Amino acid sequence: MPSRRSALTLLAGAGAALALGAPAAHARPAHARPFGRYGSPSRRLDALTLYVDPLGRGDHTDVQSAVEAASGTGHTLVLAPGTYRGTVLVTAARAELTVIGASGDPRDTVIVHDNAAGTPRPDGSGTLGTSGSATVTVQAAGFTARDVTFANDWLRSDNPEYTGTQAVAIKVQGDRSAFHGCRFLGHQDTLYADSLALTAFARQYYRDCYVEGDVDFVFGRATAVYDRCHFRTLNRTDLAAAPYGFVFAPSTAGANPRGYLVLRSRITGTAPDAYYKLARPWVPSSDLTAHPMLTVRDSHLGAGIDAVTPYGTMSAGFPWQDQRFAEYRNTGPGARVTVPGNRPQLTVSQARAHTPADWLGDWHPHA
Repeated sequence: MPSRRSALTLLAGAGAALALGAPAAHARPAHARPFGRYGSPSRRLDALTLYVDPLGRGDHTDVQSAVEAASGTGHTLVLAPGTYRGTVLVTAARAELTVIGASGDPRDTVIVHDNAAGTPRPDGSGTLGTSGSATVTVQAAGFTARDVTFANDWLRSDNPEYTGTQAVAIKVQGDRSAFHGCRFLGHQDTLYADSLALTAFARQYYRDCYVEGDVDFVFGRATAVYDRCHFRTLNRTDLAAAPYGFVFAPSTAGANPRGYLVLRSRITGTAPDAYYKLARPWVPSSDLTAHPMLTVRDSHLGAGIDAVTPYGTMSAGFPWQDQRFAEYRNTGPGARVTVPGNRPQLTVSQARAHTPADWLGDWHPHA
């Protein structure tokens, strides 16, 4: 039986292996410069740059203490290779914070914890809930992360008594949040791309990122662009039949004209063919006016996606057909149009309005 920290490695496959709790095989040795080209406490790039190293060669040994020290706006945290276990909260007061994995390879720098929605609160007042399970929560505007892995390694198999099996790797709520070359590892509800309020249309941009999971593992109400990303569906041994899960579960506010945009991306997986749905709409009880939106375009959908019925319905009364789901010019076995009524397609003229520029407006992280 694999340990909690090694199971994600096995499920991810050799091409995406991550040894949680141990340095990557290719990581720099401990005597090398831990912060690479980003300086060090003795050669600080500027007064707003802080260095984090679990071996004690930086200003801080854990990420949360560094975040707390980065009061005000515009700080940069440079993380040396290592595994940082614990939860992290970036409050709204810490705007324009940048977090960088110093090695340039996200497999070297891992922020991870193992809470789930059903985990009891320390004070005995109930359970953490989905939002409370997040390893990292970002409320600040202008947050940027580069070359970092965000993970939640809680496992159903270790906790068969839990009914709340959502386990979020990161919850992102701030406007102008950008992730470049990052990895998001988990099972159910891995990447929570959300906003601070129903009326806050938080813009988020994910470029060259990797996300894995099973149930609704990219979800929330953000205005989010996923550009050249890799989504990987995981196999499951606890279910006997399809579907094993859903890749996307947007909960876009009804007043928001733009939800999730996926482009130039790919979906692969380790489950049997057609055992995953592409998406289902999430209309939460807290917002019954939600009108989920998802566009998937110019992307490769692997055989794991059910090409005949790629969409599902989460809640009675809110069928996927009533939502804003669309595709355009996708390829791969999971993109085959076998039942046209189940694969809503954009026209050429409609597709011109489904671009990063249209989604993000005057913010240009994609430039």
